[in-house]
Amino acid sequence: MDSNKQPNSEHPAEPEFSYFKIQSIWGVTKHFGGMRATERLAELCHISKDSYVLEVGCGVGLTSCHLAARTGCRILGVDLSEKMVEWSRKRAARKGLEHLVEYRVADAQELPFEDATFDAMLCESVTAFVPDQARAIREYRRVVKPGGYVGLNEGTWMKGDPPKKLYDFIVRTMENANFLTFAGWRELLESAGLMDIVVEPQTLSAVRQRLDEISGLDFQDNLDRLRALGAFLSLYAKNAPFRRYARQLMPSREMLSMFFQHLGYGLFAGRV
Repeated sequence: MDSNKQPNSEHPAEPEFSYFKIQSIWGVTKHFGGMRATERLAELCHISKDSYVLEVGCGVGLTSCHLAARTGCRILGVDLSEKMVEWSRKRAARKGLEHLVEYRVADAQELPFEDATFDAMLCESVTAFVPDQARAIREYRRVVKPGGYVGLNEGTWMKGDPPKKLYDFIVRTMENANFLTFAGWRELLESAGLMDIVVEPQTLSAVRQRLDEISGLDFQDNLDRLRALGAFLSLYAKNAPFRRYARQLMPSREMLSMFFQHLGYGLFAGRV
């Protein structure tokens, strides 16, 4: 928006702070299950040295760089945020992987690629945030070659619909995230025309998720996380609007308990 224009009801001002904006500024992203889940999803999608892979929602490049280094596959990562793409490119350069990975800005709902371009497509903790999930999954399928695979790692309700209090908290603090049940995610994959669908349910715990997040990170990755934590604490101390925003994100003990009772994640893979 032009800084000289006043916001109106048709074009509201971008919020000063938001779930994804904060992550893009600090250069830190995460997904359910960390690299352990990523490696399993790559197995389900039969990714090998000869694969050309699309990652939708590449964030700061953790998944793409990890898989490129581990398997030798070529990966094209896309993200809606130019800032995230910049972080990914920096990570790839630091790790010497520029010959295997590249990054572009793109929308999951309208991928700028020809039909049947990739051998596999991965998306981790992203599709839950896409406004039109069914359209996005149809796009995932469209750009994968016949016989290739679409793989998702997504937050999933373990016990059916969650308590309203928990649902409202997640919508408010996580930019309208729309987690589904295992049946709900499976139905979307089937509706997109994917076959031989595999569903692997995974439970969550605070300790396990934390261990998964740091597993597979190198020394610089961990320094980046410490830097982001320092930036968070500094901003929290100095910026009153940010303190108000951050306090909205802090769950009560009751909310944390409900979160881990009701929310898990699933690894989903389907063949085109």
